[in-house]
Amino acid sequence: MKILSAGEIRAWDQYTILHEPVSSLQLMERAASQCYEWLMSEYASAPSFTIFCGKGNNGGDGLAIARMLLEREIPVIVFILEFGHKGTADFQANLALLHQTRGSVVNYIQTTANFHPLPHDTIIIDALFGSGLNRKLEGVTAELVEHINQSGCTIVSIDIPSGLFVDSSSLGNPAVQANHTLSFQCYKPAFLVAENGDKTGQVHVLDIGLHKGFIRELAAEYNLLDDDIIHHLYKPRNAFSHKGQFGHAMLIAGSHGKNGAAVLAAKACLRTGAGLVTCHIPKEASFILQTAVPEAMVITDNFPDYITAIHEDLSVYKSIGAGPGIGQEEETVQMLSELLSANTKPMVLDADALNILAANPTMLQLIPAGSILTPHPKEFERLFGKSANEFDRVVLAVQKAKQLSCVIVLKGHHTLVATPEGKGFFNSTGNAGMAKGGSGDVLTGMLTALLAQGYHAENAALLGVYLHGLAGDLASASYGMEAILAGDIVNFIGQAFKKIG
Repeated sequence: MKILSAGEIRAWDQYTILHEPVSSLQLMERAASQCYEWLMSEYASAPSFTIFCGKGNNGGDGLAIARMLLEREIPVIVFILEFGHKGTADFQANLALLHQTRGSVVNYIQTTANFHPLPHDTIIIDALFGSGLNRKLEGVTAELVEHINQSGCTIVSIDIPSGLFVDSSSLGNPAVQANHTLSFQCYKPAFLVAENGDKTGQVHVLDIGLHKGFIRELAAEYNLLDDDIIHHLYKPRNAFSHKGQFGHAMLIAGSHGKNGAAVLAAKACLRTGAGLVTCHIPKEASFILQTAVPEAMVITDNFPDYITAIHEDLSVYKSIGAGPGIGQEEETVQMLSELLSANTKPMVLDADALNILAANPTMLQLIPAGSILTPHPKEFERLFGKSANEFDRVVLAVQKAKQLSCVIVLKGHHTLVATPEGKGFFNSTGNAGMAKGGSGDVLTGMLTALLAQGYHAENAALLGVYLHGLAGDLASASYGMEAILAGDIVNFIGQAFKKIG
């Protein structure tokens, strides 16, 4: 699914109006009707609805929803934020229709004196400002938003929570804290960054019949990684396949006290389909690995506690994953430098490998083209510097992916996959239960396995991130988010493959 900016959303509306053709008022009616249907599916038994409207087209949506509720004899009170102007033509048209509807009650808010206590069981519909907002809310408007947020009521925002910008940071700005957001036709960038997580609630994308011709032709900068994309990436196995066709993967992982990282990465690599897996680990970890993961082969370092050198013939391996639990000892730093210099194939670099790169930035130029870097936000910051907000961080990730000719997987709730071609994909799977130590080690193993099987780096990252999140969702469904362990993610990789197959 393509993720659209505010300008692209306006253009899609206009394209539909011109090419369907349909009037803007009819399009507003469509949007309101879909919102009404959703409200009835979720809150048909609600005792009342309270709708706050601005005087733009978002407010027009709110007025149309009010009319539809009243026509079903559901109690509705409407509050219109008074700006001293008449509002848009479509807003005025819907206001006239509402005044003609039996039972309509319309109040105007000019000052805080017009605020009224809200029944705790009313459903609040936020239709103050939509995708066109481009400045911070202030004065009475900001106080009204705070009044809504403090109500304790369930809040449903239409299009986008009022106060949020669609495609730039609203960090620190007053904004409605919605329980649900009813978005039209597509996801918006604002829904996919953690800084807005307490504002958007659950996002529901409603189809209002915008013209498909526009979206087919649009080369969107960002996309939501969904079932359709994954279905086209996944390559099922041929019945006559053998293990040699699925690659030999090498994992460089572990150090004293962190050898569990090597176990998790190895298990995940095997579960994700690598034909052969060899783990280069500290000498002390040999018994641990060969007991916990008997399917994996083991090469031990000369040093017992951490990894100091790779002497194997790297040409044997189709892919290499390095970093989980390796620490940052001086010899380990030298090992990574030599590995990057000797290996020309795409690699997966995670955890301590990234921390070593951050401490030795000249080594960034040694990363083979097409490699996959998997930083969490703090690791990303250490690598590439601080960002003022999450929107800036996303832009920086895309810039660095292009600059380094690699794929950057910026981990988070909606993990971003930034590609060397300047594209960004936000993941749609995964949950907060995966925010535990070891989850990243599992992802490293999965990505290394997909590279070993011949997936292009970008496709390996997209498929791996999606499957990783999906396995986490399946684990959450069985155990609950609080109880998920990284090993549970590994155990559900097979079920995740079944779901996309």
